[in-house]
Amino acid sequence: MNWGTKIVMGMVAFMMFIVGMVIYMFHVHGRDALIEENYYEKGINYNAEYDAKQNVLNDDAKPKITITDTQIVIQLKDSAQYELVLMRPANSDDDVKRKGSTTGTSHLILVDRTKMAKGMWFINLSWRAEGKAYLFKNNITL
Repeated sequence: MNWGTKIVMGMVAFMMFIVGMVIYMFHVHGRDALIEENYYEKGINYNAEYDAKQNVLNDDAKPKITITDTQIVIQLKDSAQYELVLMRPANSDDDVKRKGSTTGTSHLILVDRTKMAKGMWFINLSWRAEGKAYLFKNNITL
C-alpha cells in the first residue's frame, strides 16, 4: 500500500464521517425542543404573557408543586381552567400537554409521572381564574 492509497482512504473515511453527521442532524432536527413553532407570533403577544406573569406576582397566586413517586400535584389558589405543558429539554417527543379544570376544593392539577423520564423538565402552566390570566414558568427535576 503506497501513500496515494492511504490518502484516498483517508478522504473516503472523512467524507463518510461528514455524510453520517448530515444524516444525524436531519434526524435530530425534528425533535429539537429549543425551536418554537410559532416563534414570531409569541414575540408579538409577549405583552399578554408579561401581564399574566405579573398577575401571578401581584395576586400572590404562585402554584404549589409537590412531586411524589407516582404523580405531580399542582395546587392553585382558586378554581381555574388551565393549560399545562411539561417540556423535556432532551427530547420533545416526551412532552406532556394537558388542558382542563382544577379538581376538588383544593383546586388541584394531578399529573401521572410513572411514564415520565427522570431529569429536568420545564413546566409552563397558564390558567384563567376570576377573569384574569395567569402564567407560571419554572424548572422541576424528577
